[in-house]
Amino acid sequence: MEPLELHRAVEAGRATASELGLQVDDAIVIHNSDRVALRLVPCDVLARVAPLGHLADSEFEVEVARRLAEVDAPVAELERRVEPRVHVRDAFAISLWTYYEPVGSEIAPTDYADVFVRHHAALRQIDLDAPHFTDRVAVALREVNDREQSPELTDSDRALLSDTLSGLSAAISIGKAADQLLHGEPHPGNLLNTRRGLLFVDLATCCRGPIEFDLAHAPEDVGKHYAGADHDLVHRCRALNWAMFSAWRWRRDDQMPDRDHWRAEGLSRVRAALDRCGLG
Repeated sequence: MEPLELHRAVEAGRATASELGLQVDDAIVIHNSDRVALRLVPCDVLARVAPLGHLADSEFEVEVARRLAEVDAPVAELERRVEPRVHVRDAFAISLWTYYEPVGSEIAPTDYADVFVRHHAALRQIDLDAPHFTDRVAVALREVNDREQSPELTDSDRALLSDTLSGLSAAISIGKAADQLLHGEPHPGNLLNTRRGLLFVDLATCCRGPIEFDLAHAPEDVGKHYAGADHDLVHRCRALNWAMFSAWRWRRDDQMPDRDHWRAEGLSRVRAALDRCGLG
């Protein structure tokens, strides 16, 4: 968020928590992109603040968290001192979560795979109306094919991303019988190492698909420790994930820090992943 919008978001998060009876003397920005994560102290609450256009996503995330808490999934929990819902204030959607102090840094591939197994098992225990991963791919494909939305994308790179998104999405979705609920974007940034153990965060990306779609977001060694994973499918999903990542970076209004670097890096990762699949 730009400085003025960020200031409004911080104030909305602080005011919402205060009105709910939580003591807030300060708000520390932990993450700032299209939405903001704030650590509120001394109540030690994590506030996730998003523009009101993301209200549906925020409400979906709260519902996913609520359902998963009921089956003891390894995920971050909503703040227990307040009602588990999304609050609206000053054109922002605000949800309040337990704050977890990070411990350590490196997560061993075996531990990453183990938490995946437990999370996927928990996801199989809940009934939730979630989109299929191909729905998300379709959104990325529309961005790539719309020159007004991605005006700086060259013709050759546009063709690369368009062909990768459409071709791999169709190929991967053929075997839908094995699909289940997934985290959706369980990359290392969305897995916290806490005193409670490893916990997944950012649950709004929950979708349906093969478990290999989730595994493709993790470091490469993780999939080797997940029993029954189709490693060729993991490689194809990884190429698809990088194509989606690149599609978002080339959006005209993308706000990711160091965007120019990640635009080039994303395309490079797509080509490398396609070569790994024999599709380059």
